[in-house]
Amino acid sequence: MTAVSMVLTLAVVVMWLGQAMPQSVALVVGLGLDGGWLATLAYERRLAAQGDHSTPVTVVGWVFGAAATGVLVTHALMAEKDSVGAWLAVSWLPLAAKALWLVHSLWERTALTPDALEAIQGIQQEARDEAAVARARLRAEAVTEETRLAAVTQAGARVARVQAKTAATLAEAWSTLEKARAGEDTSRALTSVTSRVTPDVTPRWELPVWGPMEPVPALETAPALTDEALDVLVDEIRRSEVPALSYRETAARFRAAGHSASEVRLRAAWKRVA
Repeated sequence: MTAVSMVLTLAVVVMWLGQAMPQSVALVVGLGLDGGWLATLAYERRLAAQGDHSTPVTVVGWVFGAAATGVLVTHALMAEKDSVGAWLAVSWLPLAAKALWLVHSLWERTALTPDALEAIQGIQQEARDEAAVARARLRAEAVTEETRLAAVTQAGARVARVQAKTAATLAEAWSTLEKARAGEDTSRALTSVTSRVTPDVTPRWELPVWGPMEPVPALETAPALTDEALDVLVDEIRRSEVPALSYRETAARFRAAGHSASEVRLRAAWKRVA
């Protein structure tokens, strides 16, 4: 673009001034304008290669560019109407060439050596590799966590189903026992095979107790209590708290206190005082 601008400027100066002076003189004027511009441009490039900068040289270069542009614009305005647009279209080339040299100088200031460019590419590639590995690790951890949660959920569902089934079976068994206990015919049958503990008292069949039971000694080491003494002890233990204790709690405290009595006598005493 610089060469085209110099050719256009030289041609315009020769055509423009050739009418008023010899063409050789006009050629010298045109070469002087282009030479001054080229000289300032070369000097500015030399300073840039040395890492230096001169504001006066830059100003002179822009002045030469503006002068060349002014010559082209003036010639375009004085030309025939048919060619005005064409000359105006090329009149900006000197300034455009100067602007491109400025851009080129800025590019040279930021230019890097091949080693630096290779180092930068290596750093960028390393960063991309680390990001890819981190993404893969996160995806793997997410899949593992999802699998673990699915396994835990399935195991919990199985445990819940087993517990529900067991609860249903226990409820059905307890309901059967309750019906057997409450049935009139079953009650008479159980009463007929149960011996009387005391006169006019018929023991009542109780449902089995689920839970820990206190061990009953096989043999009574202490002297057997009379029914009256047994009733007094059971009544005291039963009324030791409000509300009154149940049979199981009364029996546990009775044996914890060191007393001994058979299960049949103890239950009969508890029923008498209750």
